Amino acid sequence: MDSHTAAVTNRLKTARGHLDGVIRMVEAEAYCPDVMKQLAAVQGMLEATSRVVFRHHLETCVAKAMQEGRTAEIVDELMETLKYDKRVLRPTPETTEEARA
Repeated sequence: MDSHTAAVTNRLKTARGHLDGVIRMVEAEAYCPDVMKQLAAVQGMLEATSRVVFRHHLETCVAKAMQEGRTAEIVDELMETLKYDKRVLRPTPETTEEARA
């Protein structure tokens, strides 16, 4: 397993564990705002993981396709993919802070 696969797998397992905790909270009838906070945390973990996967795809598959002259094909693929996960391109807190500086 390469480092990218290991990192993504670890992030997903962490999110799964966190989600299991949220399920236990719901089953225990925890206070709704507390559940919502934990759900937002899980969503944040998944969004961050999606950005890691997207960046890796850009650095590997997209770069290779462009070198091979398949630019239009890979752009079409990316546009299709981004229809399903618009949050991938959402600014991260680090990006927002850098823009302000």
